[in-house]
Amino acid sequence: MMKIYSVTDKEFAPYGKVLEGYDVKELMKALDESTPLPEGVGYVPSVAALEYTNVFGKLQNNAYGGMPIQIGYCNGHNTKLNCLEYHRDSELNIGLGDFILLVAKADDIVDGKLDTSRVMAFKAKAEQVVEVYATTLHYAPCNAEKNGWFKVIIVLPKGTNGPVPEITALNAEDKTLRACNKWLLAHKDSAEAGEGAYVGLSGENIDIADIL
Repeated sequence: MMKIYSVTDKEFAPYGKVLEGYDVKELMKALDESTPLPEGVGYVPSVAALEYTNVFGKLQNNAYGGMPIQIGYCNGHNTKLNCLEYHRDSELNIGLGDFILLVAKADDIVDGKLDTSRVMAFKAKAEQVVEVYATTLHYAPCNAEKNGWFKVIIVLPKGTNGPVPEITALNAEDKTLRACNKWLLAHKDSAEAGEGAYVGLSGENIDIADIL
């Protein structure tokens, strides 16, 4: 049975870390009051109400070293893996409440496929600023409770998850490019696979509902 670790456990070290020193209370208030809670999962890359908060400059200048960033959200209800994605840079996740991340390592991709037995689960506490490394495969957060929900801030370099660029494929990885700065491996049973996403996950489409 899959074990749910904490993002403060040593097991999380290869995947990311918790960033200290950020006051996110205003950001959490904006997330709570300005974003919806859909029945499924909703993601918006950039939201003015979240970006016009006092922590924006610190996240951009301290956490990203001055790179232009965007602050959006991923909200809803979810217990399934469905897909894994990665970017060319770290992503920050900050939850209004507790949430769970399902993650794997990019170096576990073999010949364009990743076995879901390599996936691990990590719980983040409310208001923890969780950095997910560029080499960490991840996707939508999961509920931390069986009938729970999540509202999670998503911080990324500006433009990420925007329109996919028009490219001529040069290698196998190019077929997984799903949006700007987003490479995605879908499970065959996911909605994304039905929409034409590259099927790169083999094994079980993990559902953590029974272990919450």
